[in-house]
Amino acid sequence: MNKWIHISKRYSIGVIEMQKILIVEDEKKIARVVKIALEHEGYQVEVENDGMAGYEHILREEFDLILLDIMLPGMNGMEICRKVRKNSDVPIIMLSARDQTMDKVMGLDLGANDYITKPFAIPELYARIRNVMRNTVKEEKDESTYEIHGVILNTMTYEVQVNGNLVELTAKEFELLKTLMANTPMVLSRDRIVELVWGYDYLGDTNVVDVYIRHLRKKIDDKYEIKLIHTIRGVGYCVR
Repeated sequence: MNKWIHISKRYSIGVIEMQKILIVEDEKKIARVVKIALEHEGYQVEVENDGMAGYEHILREEFDLILLDIMLPGMNGMEICRKVRKNSDVPIIMLSARDQTMDKVMGLDLGANDYITKPFAIPELYARIRNVMRNTVKEEKDESTYEIHGVILNTMTYEVQVNGNLVELTAKEFELLKTLMANTPMVLSRDRIVELVWGYDYLGDTNVVDVYIRHLRKKIDDKYEIKLIHTIRGVGYCVR
């Protein structure tokens, strides 16, 4: 295993739709370790080791994010990024051992969303991916209303309706439900939910998530006999 990579094995996901990431990286050992790390974070990951093959893969299949090395056989990462940006806004994070400022500027000017210099730590990669995806969701989903299975959440009026009936939620219950609905069908771990709902400076126990999930289920799932909030054992929670 390459010395610059440390994997934090947290969880894996079973049969549920996941966000898809394509790694285009010619160093097979690096690609394999990053793939394993991301799969443990709950992503569906595919790999290409050739630039041309990676570009063709992007053309024929939709991805939520591309991890793109610069120095590639067949077609380099800069050219791939330039071509992809003509027709797609898919988030792109460039990976490169080249740390010169001009390389970073060129990559970002061509449309990359972020640029990570090797060597990097896997936790940093996780954070960069979350940040890029979060910003992309904000840009694409300027929504004030979410609706799933008869549950309507309005972020402008702070109202939740189930089958036309208003449901009274506390501020934290509302934020938790909004977070789950906004990220459907992605499974969010307790740690991630705490970050999104309680903030990074929260010092309490992540069991608070379980408590608020029970509150929401009592007010929505149980009362209206629907199955909105799902538990993925050993992973976290999702709405689907």
